Amino acid sequence: MTTHDPVPPWLSDEAAMVPEYDHFAGVDELAAGLRSIADDHPDLARVERVGTSRQGEPLLCLIIEEDRPDAAEALVFGLPHPNEPIGGLTALHLARRLTEDAELRDRLNHRWRIIACIDPDGLRLNQGWLKGPFTREHYARHFYRPAGHDQVEWTYPLNYRDAYFDAAIPETQALMRLIDQHRPDLICSLHNSELGGVYYYLSRPEPALHPILQAVPERLGLVLDRGEPEAPHIVRFDDGIYRAGSIRSAYDRRIAGGGSWPNTSGDSTASYAARYGSLILISELPYWTDPSAADATETATGYDDALAAQAAGLAELAELMNDGVSSTADALIAGDAPLWRAARSFTRTVTRSAADAEQRVADPANRRPATAAEAGSLAANVHQFRLRFAGILRRALAGELAVGNVRRSVRLAHDRISARYEEWLAEDRAALPYELIEFRRLVATQYTATVAAAAHLADRLS
Repeated sequence: MTTHDPVPPWLSDEAAMVPEYDHFAGVDELAAGLRSIADDHPDLARVERVGTSRQGEPLLCLIIEEDRPDAAEALVFGLPHPNEPIGGLTALHLARRLTEDAELRDRLNHRWRIIACIDPDGLRLNQGWLKGPFTREHYARHFYRPAGHDQVEWTYPLNYRDAYFDAAIPETQALMRLIDQHRPDLICSLHNSELGGVYYYLSRPEPALHPILQAVPERLGLVLDRGEPEAPHIVRFDDGIYRAGSIRSAYDRRIAGGGSWPNTSGDSTASYAARYGSLILISELPYWTDPSAADATETATGYDDALAAQAAGLAELAELMNDGVSSTADALIAGDAPLWRAARSFTRTVTRSAADAEQRVADPANRRPATAAEAGSLAANVHQFRLRFAGILRRALAGELAVGNVRRSVRLAHDRISARYEEWLAEDRAALPYELIEFRRLVATQYTATVAAAAHLADRLS
């Protein structure tokens, strides 16, 4: 008996065309790549500036338009989180393939707007690890992710019950203008995760597309992630496919649980574009493998016990970060710098996450065996938060020392956090048997998912 292969031959051929990469592209390389593609195809493509970043960088968009009266509109953007540079490479490859191949453009039948980097300021703060070495330690030491209220993906307007946000950052405003002007049928936000398997978000179920999204990673030697979703309120459509929607569901869950809403960030791209019926695809891919990510086998560990271990780990991290932030609050020279804004924001995030995990331990529904994927992702979440967020705080404190702030509270906080951070790095090396994934396979997965979504909307998948 033969099993039907959901991936059509043309899509397999597209995946095979993705080249090798030995590093991730920075801001200048991505901008030069877009301009080079436009210069090579002046009758088909052009680069336009669609906005300006908070620190003055141009936001560049490659536009591919032909005389296609029935064509749909597509908006693709990379680096919505600046520690996620796979999407920059994917955006360049997509732009290159579309300009080079008229048959592919005919099949997909879209007008394209492609932004390789929507957060250039943040990407520059990740510059230290983009060329390797690609170890988790080197990545963590140079990691930067903006505070929630500084993130492109999460500063859209929000007015829901007592949740209110109207401080959309310039990068988000640039996307809002494009969405309002062109009303895209397809929006692809090119994200990536860190460890585990591949998973996706869609703004609505698309059953004909699901098997392809699920099969593509495995065809490229990756696994579909069947572990914990990123947050308890997230709705699962299918294995490895979740709903991309409004932050309102997170609000409802928090209020129902007796909590309050922090009003520190806004709504999402998916929520904003819902007014136009856009299909949103978010592709999440890891840098490193986790053998347990696709393992649905029940373990001897209780799910509630795994949650309790996660809660304890996050509580320790929250205590350390709260102490570091509060003990230095009145002693800073550069207290409004991006690293400090992120450190304060993620201190609040970790504190809430620890409380949420503790609350879930008491839920009787969680007294069951954990699968290997669930146990692995809960443990990995603690490692990830430690290395990411304590690392940002450590960088912020080191920055204070670097500009001459030698106040005692700053020195002590830096030394205290640095010492624990080194221990966490050692624990991470010992606990997680990770392997770096070939960049070509990551770009190929994200690129193939993007063109598959466009072909699906054009009813030309087969």
